[in-house]
Amino acid sequence: MNYVNLGKTGLKVSRICLGCMTYGEPTTGELKPGRQAWALNEEESQPFLRQALDLGINFFDTANVYSSGSSEEVLGRFLKDNTRREAVVIATKVHSVMRDEPNGRGLSRKAVLYELDQSLRRLQTDYVDLYQIHRWDYETPIEETLEALHDVVKSGKARYIGASSMYAWQFAKALYLAGLHGWTRFVSMQNHLNLLYREEEREMIGLCQSEGIGVIPWSPLARGRLARPWQSESTKRYETDQFGKKMYSQTEEADRRVVDRLGQVAGVRGVPPAQVALAWLLSKPVVTAPIVGATKPHHLEDAVAALSLHLTPEEIASLEEPYTPHPVLGFS
Repeated sequence: MNYVNLGKTGLKVSRICLGCMTYGEPTTGELKPGRQAWALNEEESQPFLRQALDLGINFFDTANVYSSGSSEEVLGRFLKDNTRREAVVIATKVHSVMRDEPNGRGLSRKAVLYELDQSLRRLQTDYVDLYQIHRWDYETPIEETLEALHDVVKSGKARYIGASSMYAWQFAKALYLAGLHGWTRFVSMQNHLNLLYREEEREMIGLCQSEGIGVIPWSPLARGRLARPWQSESTKRYETDQFGKKMYSQTEEADRRVVDRLGQVAGVRGVPPAQVALAWLLSKPVVTAPIVGATKPHHLEDAVAALSLHLTPEEIASLEEPYTPHPVLGFS
């Protein structure tokens, strides 16, 4: 495993981050944001969390909304029982709906402070290493959110703060205001970036590179679409993931060309497509660590193998050539 600094911080993280959205009690009945029918329960999750530690992964990402808090509970119990707190980097997020009441979501000072305490309780820790705003809150002044996050860091309950999918102008505004007021700045951006969705390259990636922000892409394999030949396999997640269908349903013909090209490059290399797709992301200097989900043993094996797969400039150009512009997605 390789370890790098997260942005301009001194925090060392593994170049692969284990995404824990998959782990937690599965939801039955009506599906809502953050709840999923394909989640693995605690017993089923244990082998993948153990495999991550065995592979040298020290970076774990979750969110309060994942399985209604169950993901944080599963991760917290596992890490407490199997490693030392100071040996791992725990990241979680705040913003999404947690309760059906007026203050049950968002980035108000009330929400940020309350939800962090709840996350710490579920994670069984006194602090998180990276506390991230899951999306932009259009109903709360960003100044209020930034000051609350600054106080969180000064209280010792979070070591660093990060952001997730938003417009580049919003992120630039947040960075500017933090500097203007002397508040803690965001050190990372968790955004939607993969071979099927590269709209972040237009503005956000350049901003992050200029400001020294660590980029930790979510959905690096496009919900599994970059891990296999086009629609060659139907999984429970593929069948029930309405968010994923919404993101990719408008561009299927264009996406198929990218997946086919990926398969060609992977075939010449003699490796699974997932390794090539992740190696493409890892070839970008601004990318710190893709956030990889794992529900089968080979998922993390492929992710770690991608660290040793160095694509040529010609292969990178070939992978990127079929791409066509996409609608901006993933900000809500």
